[in-house]
Amino acid sequence: MATHHHTSNPWGRGADITTPPLHPTSTTPSILASSLVDVGLLKSTLLPSLTINASLAAVAYTAGRLTDRLDTKDFAWPLGPVLNAWYAAVFRHTPLFSSSSEEGGGGGGGVSVATAWRALTAADRVLLGGVTLWGGRLLYRVASRARARGPRGGDDPRYEAVKYQRGLTLGTRWPLAGGGFWDWAWLTVYLPEAAFQSVIALTVTAPFRLGLGGFTGVDHVVWGAGAGGYAREVVRAVAVGLFSAGFALEVLADWQLSKFKGKEKEEEEEEGKGKMCREGVWSVVRHPNYLGDALVHYSFPLFLFANNMLAPISLLGPLANHFFLRYVSGDKENEASQARRYGAGDVAKKADFEKYRHERNSFWPDLGQIRNKWTWVVLGCGAAGALADAAVRAML
Repeated sequence: MATHHHTSNPWGRGADITTPPLHPTSTTPSILASSLVDVGLLKSTLLPSLTINASLAAVAYTAGRLTDRLDTKDFAWPLGPVLNAWYAAVFRHTPLFSSSSEEGGGGGGGVSVATAWRALTAADRVLLGGVTLWGGRLLYRVASRARARGPRGGDDPRYEAVKYQRGLTLGTRWPLAGGGFWDWAWLTVYLPEAAFQSVIALTVTAPFRLGLGGFTGVDHVVWGAGAGGYAREVVRAVAVGLFSAGFALEVLADWQLSKFKGKEKEEEEEEGKGKMCREGVWSVVRHPNYLGDALVHYSFPLFLFANNMLAPISLLGPLANHFFLRYVSGDKENEASQARRYGAGDVAKKADFEKYRHERNSFWPDLGQIRNKWTWVVLGCGAAGALADAAVRAML
């Protein structure tokens, strides 16, 4: 079916339109042809997110410096993408923000949150719902871990060594500038992570900022008969399945690890030694939580493609997330911390850790995991998610 241009106000009768509605067939080709490094494109997509993430980082840095806890930066990881997505899709169109210099408004414009929400398409809402569900779960996990350590329980063990080592390095390199870790943490930790978070958020902000979401004042292309429509249906099913599998993997990994740690503590008191968690999805790879996070982020571009909302710049999001998880922080930082801690205080656990590293891949499962029942549990969760999405859409 062809698209239909609305001649009426897309915001509803009487609502002010701060930006003229655009037809997707007039915007999509130019966007798809745009370079990933186009200055104007980056200005309209990356810089607004960087502003939000830098603000979050400033709050986290202030709290971290006052409490000497580096784990404050972890709160920005779930909050950043969620706030960026909702701002790009909804809140920037409200009176509070629509007159800002970013929007180019002249003041006094904008619509209510309810009106902005009604202007979104079903695909827009699914995208927002997905990133909110992912971010909400991760925020709960981060907050739960911080609360478990308590206000006087110290920092995350991974970060205690980071603060000590970087503090020594900076103190040696720039002794006249103060040299303490917190004197340089803003430039060396918080701000770089805010930049990464801004690139990662492109997947869920670019569709709305580039006019590919519901704020174009038009209908999206509706899937019809033929190979093209069928192919997009398949891609959407894969996207929803990938998101469901990744989300289930994260939930299972965190739940099983928490359960194991409770049992491990009892065994340590009885036997005086610790072991690595190899139960459930931890028998598939060494970092199932990070793999699940990557799968969730990879599902977003597929979903955008299936709904005619994909711009090339959106592909940078999951790639940046994958790179950060594998080579900057994530499993690399976590295993370095484990090696230090186990080597210093638990010889038996260090030996089990090395054995675990030899037997299981860090991130991607090896072919042998096809026989692991937990591989099929996760795949089953993905299939269930795809079927549920198809069933709900069939009823609407």
